[in-house]
Amino acid sequence: MTVRRSLWPLSLAAAIGALPAAGLAAEPNALIQLLDTKRCQGCKLQDSDLVRADLRDADLRKAQLQRANLSGARLEGANLQGADLSYTSLQGASLRGANLQGAVLAGTDLRNTDLSGAQLDENSLAQSHWQGATGIDASKQSYPDLHNAGVTAASQGRYAEAETFFGEAIRKIPEAAISWTARGISRAEQGKTQLAAQDFTYAAALYEQSGDEAKAKQLQNAAKTVATNPDGSKGGNGFGTQLAQGAMSAFQALAPIALKLLGGL
Repeated sequence: MTVRRSLWPLSLAAAIGALPAAGLAAEPNALIQLLDTKRCQGCKLQDSDLVRADLRDADLRKAQLQRANLSGARLEGANLQGADLSYTSLQGASLRGANLQGAVLAGTDLRNTDLSGAQLDENSLAQSHWQGATGIDASKQSYPDLHNAGVTAASQGRYAEAETFFGEAIRKIPEAAISWTARGISRAEQGKTQLAAQDFTYAAALYEQSGDEAKAKQLQNAAKTVATNPDGSKGGNGFGTQLAQGAMSAFQALAPIALKLLGGL
């Protein structure tokens, strides 16, 4: 399995800052029409301020919403088919049951949104920022997206969430040793030492099968270490943190192997 680094910017602010100056601004009449009737197919609503707007069941098919601020908006049941939501902020918005098929979600801020029941194209979130979003159907996300979400969660100390994302990534590609290793670290940080040891052991076998004896040996040593450390780690200062900081010489290269971002296979 060949892994390459992601070229997608990690910082949303940096991504937006790199954009060219905004093009056409929203049409004032279009904004009024939307708020009055909740129907605005194909409307030009670029850069609009729609923070916390009540747009439940709104018809926004093919609307131009680039860079609009829809943070905290209520968009339950809204029809956003084919809408351009490039670099739009939907942070904290409710999109329960919304139709986002064919929508452009490049650089879209979907952090902490509720996407329960939302209709999404497969891999449509690949270029968006959806950390902390709920209701996402993992089966429609790509392996790199799921692994990267785990990386982000782990780097912020949200190890239980990271474990879930790495588990979903493993379901996508069971032979992905990098995700088995990463999940082992997340589990070790939560004190789940036996489960962590199992993950490291399996990852070691996968690396051995691929001919990478060095990584296989590191993981075998990691499995032995956590297996003999039944107390695990507490308070974010345990085995996983030690791995990440290189405090254990036997594992200095293990965390970077497990936690590097992916761009594809």
